[in-house]
Amino acid sequence: MAPEGKDEAGRTPYETGHIAGSLPAPYPSGRGPSDNPGALPSPAALAARVQSLGIAPDTPVVVVYAGIDATDFGAAARVYWTLKAAGVKDLAILNGGIRAWRAANLPLSTDPAPTVARSSFAPQLDPRLVATRDDVQQALQSKSGVLLDARPARFFRGETRHVAAPTPGTIAGARNVDNALWFAPDSGALLDAAAVQKVAAAQGIDTAQPTVSFCNTGHWAATNWFVLSEVLGQKDVSLYPESMVDWSRQGGAMDNVPSRLYQFWLQLKEATGNL
Repeated sequence: MAPEGKDEAGRTPYETGHIAGSLPAPYPSGRGPSDNPGALPSPAALAARVQSLGIAPDTPVVVVYAGIDATDFGAAARVYWTLKAAGVKDLAILNGGIRAWRAANLPLSTDPAPTVARSSFAPQLDPRLVATRDDVQQALQSKSGVLLDARPARFFRGETRHVAAPTPGTIAGARNVDNALWFAPDSGALLDAAAVQKVAAAQGIDTAQPTVSFCNTGHWAATNWFVLSEVLGQKDVSLYPESMVDWSRQGGAMDNVPSRLYQFWLQLKEATGNL
């Protein structure tokens, strides 16, 4: 069996084929630990990561991903959001990723990663883009704005949960807009802007309302944040990175929490590897 993240020959996706001149930046390196994967890296770890990639605030950065499906796009969106929140100004995502690059018959390289000069960038997170648990609690109490759950409906309805979240359900008062709605079936490329506008209208999204995007671990939520902020141009939209894992652990107010018997059944499914 191949190691996680590698093929049968032991190669990473980057080693298998990458855009010439690009740098490897595996997604988990910008995430939290396994018991709280949505957490942002510590300031020191984040600084070390962007510095090692030679990124400064004015460095043009294009985030490349495999292009497999909507969830795969979410990884690129989370990286994009992290860099933007850290102060990087010139950002883009290669829509469709490597899959689209191959489909266009563009070349890939297997050369070793290039050497880049380390930057001295010291990121300072923009609080307008990063929602904390306290921010969510305040929005809940004041009923100011929208709490937008980016997960598939079965999570929103409390029929299943992330393994690190003790309680199924959603944040009280939240509404559900599944991140997969922004993609054609079996596609990892975001719909064009006109199609995104139609989906947003059909979902009743009001970009004039302050919005906090969340999911289980701030992954799917990054796609909804990206669509609202970068495609629809919403000014007041933030992402709650730890999302339901953090909220449910801290006993935050929730809707759609199933009975204890149903939760016990979910625990049994988890114990048998069927969650």
